[in-house]
Amino acid sequence: MELWYTEKQTETYGITAKIKETYVSEQTDFQKLDMIETEEFGTMLVLDGMVMTTDRDEFVYHEMVAHPALFTHPNPKNVLVVGGGDGGVIREIMKHPKVEKAVLVDIDGKVIEYSKKYLPNIAGELDNPRVEVIVNDGFMHIHDHKNAYDVIMVDSTEPVGPAVNLFTRGFYQGIYDALKEDGIFVAQTDNPWFKADLIESVNRDVKEVFPIVRVYWANVPTYPSGLWTFTMGSKKYDPLEVDESAIPEIDTKYYTPRLHKAAFVLPRFVEDLIK
Repeated sequence: MELWYTEKQTETYGITAKIKETYVSEQTDFQKLDMIETEEFGTMLVLDGMVMTTDRDEFVYHEMVAHPALFTHPNPKNVLVVGGGDGGVIREIMKHPKVEKAVLVDIDGKVIEYSKKYLPNIAGELDNPRVEVIVNDGFMHIHDHKNAYDVIMVDSTEPVGPAVNLFTRGFYQGIYDALKEDGIFVAQTDNPWFKADLIESVNRDVKEVFPIVRVYWANVPTYPSGLWTFTMGSKKYDPLEVDESAIPEIDTKYYTPRLHKAAFVLPRFVEDLIK
């Protein structure tokens, strides 16, 4: 008998993968968590029926959350990741020697626990001495840490369940207050095919808080539509003014110095969403 996992990305469209084995299927205190082994994408983390990451394509998302902001800020010593319990963004942050400390705050400790066990290639830097892992509400952590971080990265699920508060204007204002005077924040902002209204609303809200706002994109095959966007808000530094020749080559599979600015070149229908 064949077993298949299907994520319904809309009521009429989904993505499906053949399953080899189910490692975990558990209702945590916050969400439904599944860790499955697929034929095509290797180990897959699923939260509330949505694919969060897979062995095969995780590098795209994690690199593109971390590196554009860290190479835009000239001295990112203190970095916060909200969500991201799988550890992929932390792994990429650790490739930057200027980062003295990275704090990960995820509300669901089970995500961290099972990622360490079943996704060691992704979660392998969570025990790095430069990393502090906190199981708590990221919204409240930001509220309690004013002027504390150079860069804040929001690696959240879609705006359902525990992540709802991470897509509000009040949250972006809290991020602004938690950043130092030249701080930068970045968040994943879903896809323009099925969530155009979300991209529009996030862009509008972030523009009310940050003087510099840029949207960029990457191709992530296991995310709805494959075309995924990220929104960066900055108090001072514009990612489009970064000297590409000064970006060092690091160990990546997707991000490159030449891609840094290219990722901000948007298809016209996406440009139209953020005018």
